[in-house]
Amino acid sequence: WDFKDTGPDRSGAEENALSNLRAAEASKPKGISAVAVLWTFGKCLSALLPVYLAGYYRVSTSLLVCGMMVYTGWKHAREAKEERLKSAIQLLDNEEEHTWKRASTIKRDLPAWVNFPDVEKVEWLNKVLQQVWPFVGQYLEKLLIETIAPSIRASSAHLQTLNFTKVDMGDKPMKVVGIKAHTENDKGQVLLDLYISYVGNVEINVEVKRYFCKAGVKGIQLHGMMRVILEPLIGDVPIVGAVTMFFIRRPKLDINWTGLTNLLDIPGLNVMSDSMIMDAIASFLVLPNRLVVPLVPGLHVAQLRCPLPRGVVRIHLLEAQNLAAKDNYVKGVMAGLSDPYAILRVGPQTFTSKHIDNTDSPKWGEMYEVIVHEVPGQELEVEVYDKDTDKDDFLGRTKLDLGIVKRSIAVDDWFTLKETTSGRVHFKLEWLALQPNTEQLEQVLKRNESVTSKNSHPPSSAILVVYLDKAEALPMKKGNKEPNPMVQVSVQGTTKDSKICYTTINPEWEEAFTFFIQDPRTQEINIQVKDADRVQTLGKVTIPLSHVLKTSHLSLDQWFQLEDSGTASRIYINSVLRVLWLDEDRISAEVSSNLAAGVSKQLPMQASPHPSFATEVLKYNGLLRIHLLAGQNLIPKDNLMGGMVKGKSDPYVKINIGGETFTSQVIKGNLNPTWNEMYEVILTELAGQELHVEMFDKDMDMKDDFMGRVHMVLEWVPTSSEPDGLDQVLQFHSRQSYQNKAVPSAGLLFVYVEQADGLPVKKSGKDPKVGVELSLREMSRKTTVCDRTTSPKWNEAFYFPVRDPRQDILILKLSHSWTLPIGSLIVPIRELLSEPDLVLDQWFHLDGASPESQILLRTELKVGSSKLKFFTSVETPPVETIVPTLPLDEEVHKVKETALEEDQEEELESPTVSLPPHSSPDLTFASEGLLRLILLEAQSLVAKDTIMGGLKKGKSDPYAKISIGQATFKSAVVKENLNPVWNEMYEVVLRPQPGQVVQVELFDKDMDNDDFLGRWLMYELINNVCKSIFLSQWYSLNDVKSGRLRLILEWVPTVSSNDRLEQVMQLQSLQPYQNKTVPSAALLFVYMDRAHLLPNNVFIPSPYHLLSLLYCRQVCDRSRSPQWSEAFHFQVHDPNEEMLIVKLSSAWDQPMGSLVLPVRQLLSEPQLLLDQWMPLDGALPESKILLRAELKVGQHLHAQIISFQLTTETLTVSEEEIIHTLCALNNEQFKLYTVVKIRHLVKYYIPIVLLMTDFYVHCVFSSPVVSVHPAHPEAKHDTSHSPGVLRIHLLEAKNLIAKDNLMGGMVKGKSDPYVKINIGENSFKSQVIKENLNPTWNEMYEVVVNGRSNQDIKFEAFDKDIDSDDFLGRFTVQLNEVIRSQYTDQWFTLKDVKSGQIHLILEWVPTVSNSARVEQVLQLQTLQSYQNKAVPSAALLSVYLEGAHSLPLKKSGKEPKAGVELVLGETTYKTKLCDRSTDPQWNESFYFLVHDPKRQMLVAKLSSGWDEPIGALVITLKNLLAAPQLVLDQWFPLDGALPESQILLRAELKILNSKMVDMIDSGTLPCTAPAPGNGQVKLSLSYSSKERKLVVIVHACRGLVSPSKDSVDSYVSIMLLPDKSKATKKKTAVRKKDLNPEYNERFEYDLREDEARFRRLSVSVKNNSASFRSPDVIGQVSVRLHPYTALSVLSPYIYGNQKTTIQAM
Repeated sequence: WDFKDTGPDRSGAEENALSNLRAAEASKPKGISAVAVLWTFGKCLSALLPVYLAGYYRVSTSLLVCGMMVYTGWKHAREAKEERLKSAIQLLDNEEEHTWKRASTIKRDLPAWVNFPDVEKVEWLNKVLQQVWPFVGQYLEKLLIETIAPSIRASSAHLQTLNFTKVDMGDKPMKVVGIKAHTENDKGQVLLDLYISYVGNVEINVEVKRYFCKAGVKGIQLHGMMRVILEPLIGDVPIVGAVTMFFIRRPKLDINWTGLTNLLDIPGLNVMSDSMIMDAIASFLVLPNRLVVPLVPGLHVAQLRCPLPRGVVRIHLLEAQNLAAKDNYVKGVMAGLSDPYAILRVGPQTFTSKHIDNTDSPKWGEMYEVIVHEVPGQELEVEVYDKDTDKDDFLGRTKLDLGIVKRSIAVDDWFTLKETTSGRVHFKLEWLALQPNTEQLEQVLKRNESVTSKNSHPPSSAILVVYLDKAEALPMKKGNKEPNPMVQVSVQGTTKDSKICYTTINPEWEEAFTFFIQDPRTQEINIQVKDADRVQTLGKVTIPLSHVLKTSHLSLDQWFQLEDSGTASRIYINSVLRVLWLDEDRISAEVSSNLAAGVSKQLPMQASPHPSFATEVLKYNGLLRIHLLAGQNLIPKDNLMGGMVKGKSDPYVKINIGGETFTSQVIKGNLNPTWNEMYEVILTELAGQELHVEMFDKDMDMKDDFMGRVHMVLEWVPTSSEPDGLDQVLQFHSRQSYQNKAVPSAGLLFVYVEQADGLPVKKSGKDPKVGVELSLREMSRKTTVCDRTTSPKWNEAFYFPVRDPRQDILILKLSHSWTLPIGSLIVPIRELLSEPDLVLDQWFHLDGASPESQILLRTELKVGSSKLKFFTSVETPPVETIVPTLPLDEEVHKVKETALEEDQEEELESPTVSLPPHSSPDLTFASEGLLRLILLEAQSLVAKDTIMGGLKKGKSDPYAKISIGQATFKSAVVKENLNPVWNEMYEVVLRPQPGQVVQVELFDKDMDNDDFLGRWLMYELINNVCKSIFLSQWYSLNDVKSGRLRLILEWVPTVSSNDRLEQVMQLQSLQPYQNKTVPSAALLFVYMDRAHLLPNNVFIPSPYHLLSLLYCRQVCDRSRSPQWSEAFHFQVHDPNEEMLIVKLSSAWDQPMGSLVLPVRQLLSEPQLLLDQWMPLDGALPESKILLRAELKVGQHLHAQIISFQLTTETLTVSEEEIIHTLCALNNEQFKLYTVVKIRHLVKYYIPIVLLMTDFYVHCVFSSPVVSVHPAHPEAKHDTSHSPGVLRIHLLEAKNLIAKDNLMGGMVKGKSDPYVKINIGENSFKSQVIKENLNPTWNEMYEVVVNGRSNQDIKFEAFDKDIDSDDFLGRFTVQLNEVIRSQYTDQWFTLKDVKSGQIHLILEWVPTVSNSARVEQVLQLQTLQSYQNKAVPSAALLSVYLEGAHSLPLKKSGKEPKAGVELVLGETTYKTKLCDRSTDPQWNESFYFLVHDPKRQMLVAKLSSGWDEPIGALVITLKNLLAAPQLVLDQWFPLDGALPESQILLRAELKILNSKMVDMIDSGTLPCTAPAPGNGQVKLSLSYSSKERKLVVIVHACRGLVSPSKDSVDSYVSIMLLPDKSKATKKKTAVRKKDLNPEYNERFEYDLREDEARFRRLSVSVKNNSASFRSPDVIGQVSVRLHPYTALSVLSPYIYGNQKTTIQAM
């Protein structure tokens, strides 16, 4: 492409705007992206840390390998599951279109209505589900939150904090992809099969706050066939008595886990978790379980839930033949046989046969009986395995629908095993109907005596169904407690248990149990009612089956009195017996006579091929046709005169695809050969196929030489089942010729050979081994040779390319082992042309065989429906050729001469032309996007220029070369600068593809050779840019010592909407670049399809853009209706002014017409698209051209813009108005996370741009540019790692060892003990207690640790000495144990010494975001005192410091090296020092222990190099208490800096939720400080605003101090101040001689709420027995009322004394 500069055509206004924007860009502050650097460092650290820790702790390498394998498996399973969910949602969105495009998908992946004609597609039902689905989601959300969550919380103390944080059923409803109605069953019911497909974007999140655990589900797939039975049908509304639902087979389930449940995607666990969920579903929704919803009262729900079976199938597993040999000997040198056994399954019923040693033809002779609940539907599944000591080998499987057995009554046949090389199994299956009478019982018993079986299972004569309904008046358990009854039902050694009904004497079970009965005349039913522990029997009853035989319909339905139970205890049971009857009369005479021979002969009417038959090509829309045209510039491989003279080559081509190989002709002595050959191949699977093309030089003596490139045309030929276009295809093929004499195929013939019947036997009387040879022209295919039989089955498919369906003939020859002919069949292909859908599926009689000999096959013709049918009979389609490399004037001259010669020939006009109304571009048309690369600057480049012969280092003259795909750009040269600034922009139109590379190389411009300054590569353009949309950062240069490069990479996708075109155009005027480029506003895609009725001698159209963008293609062959089918794209800067010009010419010099299309015309079209025939100017009136022009507006970083002109007059715009306007841009996709504080901005133009992908707000100012990111997004906050506070109370010790000796050791002394405490990097040391073996420290220490830490707390005791301290013992406590228990008060024994114990209280204090707990926590501080003066912290403050913006420069004019010092109380932290920048980035976190959140404040001091102050910030923690969730996350202005200087940080306060707060009321608080007054009083205050009353309850006093030696007779006096009238004075009764009296008296005051705000309650505790010398007041306290006027408060004990009035907290 030739991109020419259009700078001189710009207007003056545009130049001025560009210059202004250039000046603005030049003033952009420079800095690096610390986030990207830290992220890269973090990834490297996280990758290397496990290796380091493994070596440090000497962990086995196998553990690392195992962990990597588990992670890899989890990742693979996770990605596969997400891909399956994505594909399923894609299929669900457009099911029918996807179905027809992918018609060869295997049967189970297609909707049922595609495969089965009797399955109806019910779109109306899906539309109903679509409408009601949101309300279903609302119901389920209410059910989960209001019903299920409380029940879960009540079920376990560990789940008391469980709640559903999000319940979203998504917008993808359940779909019913097909319904089949069965009419062959009972007329008193409606039986439906619903093919259900649910691919939901459901999202359900669960959180257990207590354990910081989050889990959830994001996406579910459920596919299966659900049977719905509407029965019984009644003659009243609602017509249907009940609805029964169940799955015949287990549905397919796929769950996408999130959160902690991600672990369930680990290989092994994923199968286990899915199977457990499927087991839960199967327990009530998969046969034989059913879900019954009664619609009318009075129904026998148990009989509906467990109805009588449809019948019983008796399976005789007889033998097998030709099983695969799996056992090998001598390490595989000698082949053995197998030890086969079979597994039979019918629903949940599974049987395993005995294994037969060392045989490939086992004879089992075993019999099994299975209950069939539903037919059609249930199937017999058989798998054969080879028994091994380790893992059994698979030998094959087969399957049979039991509905066939029901219809046939008896089936005796060999079944071929699938998924194996050989083998078949012989079964005899009998359908036993259920008879409700005993007429045939004696006959059945007699017949069963002749049935033999090797597995010792006697045949059954009947089945018994016991319906367990309910019981009444059961006896009580011991201790007069209600029992938990369950029932055990036993019949001849088989026992089944019912469910348990809890705490009731009148249980209702409503269950059914089924038993096989050998002889109902002698057997009986034993029923025992037991308690859940199965020890205590509550009653029993025995029912002989002979009683059931005497009843009509063999049903005994009544109450039974329980034995060994209460006098009124009884149980209601319905026993139903059915005799198993083999109806031999319904078996046809032919079948019954063949049962003994093991052959069942029932010929199907039509073939039954696999659903993928005849769809191999349809799946990918055609046949692959390869046109080998020519080669160019080949390498000469033949040398003459010993290599002194270069010769030429004799080239030929080898093509390999789909297992077929084609070799072209050899062209002698030619480096530019022309072959013009054609090959065809049918691909059964396109995925994974590769086309291999190799070219060689033909040599006589040695190996052929490899060489050169080749020009080929690959053509897909679509096919269809319509013969309409056959004439045009054949006419076109007659005009084409190829050097290899190939003839293009007009269609494809698919042949499915299923079976033959009645074939003649050989002359020897033996059955033949039959094979079929199929021939069509020179192509021939053969089936496998069947074993000896006159009714062979092949079930094989073949396909043939058909040149002329009117003449070609298909010939089938049947023979014995390919030697002895048996018969033949001739099928003319023309017979298919008159059949519906070109299909012939029937039995054909064989020629040359017996009269009854016939073969069943299906032949299907697919006619090629190429685009060539649009050409007329006299036109030649466009064929791509290679033209020799000649100068353009020579080529044009040659074309002219050829045209003059051909002009003398007469051209025939086409009689009729079928013109398509619209163009048909490729699916990838207009899918490109725009990659914008902005080259900003570089730093610290290597100096390559030297001065004075290298004695002095110079600088460099750097420039950049940029390569993106095939596009290359070169920047301007910046003279003598190692820190150049370019500010140039480049744009490339491309389609994202894997492997695309962006490369930037820097060079030093020199007179001779340019010096290399480094390079930077980005290998995966899609992952790094196209998915991120926007990247702006510094990149280090490779292959040099120093240097880095700053780039902006922006991927600009395009959309068919002009909503934001004005903002995009406005952006162009704001962004000037040094290389004069203007950002493209849109992309114009043009598809040149064809032209029609042009003047004579028309060749090629050349689209010509107004901005000198010219695309030239090859010349078309002579035609008045040429077809090009080519696509082009153009970058559009101003759609309102630019236009597209198309010029048509003959041989590039004779104009044939033109078309002018203003681009603004597309702006008014729907989807910005114009696709139609357009008349040509300067041509014939009927001349026209078909093209498609599509405009796509760039949806880049600045595509979603809203502008606010903030001046002094408009500065009153509120943040809420701005945010509301921002959200209006895209209400569904936009998620506003950070509130942009717009302050101190006067006369600034601020476009605010929203990025949808990463959900952050990006602000672009005229000067400067700011990127605003959330400081610490809560979405990324992992509560499982939330920090907490470890509080260690070192109380006392006892029995320590004495280490100090007196008088030279003659007298034992004591010790001076102290304790060292270590946890991680934190250490504490207690005070020294002099000469004490039982010291008391009463000290407290606090440390902030992570909630998931695995550290140990180490304690060591020492004796303080002058020289070296003596060791007194040690012990260790695991931190995770402390966190688990949260509070531990324990004596710990010292280790490594003889004696000694230390008393500790270890408390893990979690954090909560609840400011209401502050008051109680602060009170805790006043109640406890410690010897080391420690004060318990009330809260934990976490500070995340991200970055600052627009900091002032230093006095020297340089940018500062900014660092931040954070101070709270006596705790100080410092950040790292950033590189020089006015916009530093730190991204660091700090934690502070807060003692008083109401008074303390956080101070952040910014300085350059810790010596030159820059600014400061003060945040009072009181403001955090009033903030939502106790969080402040925003930009803060700095004091002492520039007006625009700001710092971005997140401050989050967490209140410490100590268990000791709950100990205050109980009086068990440890380390209690002595009361500051003369005792405590406990009050309750509440105010009722409705009644306007203040209620005061005086509960008790404690710890009263007597002013004299006498006891105290106390009472409490209360009074409202400032009113001291008698009306406000109240007092309690007197409690005599009690220092801890209890009163529990209530007092009320009538008080208005506005008046209560200014009142105080004075509480005095007085001594009624005080003398004149002793005061009568023991203590008093004053309580303000305003905190309690809005709520009820139970205050803790309040300290008070005579002199001090303390406000209650």
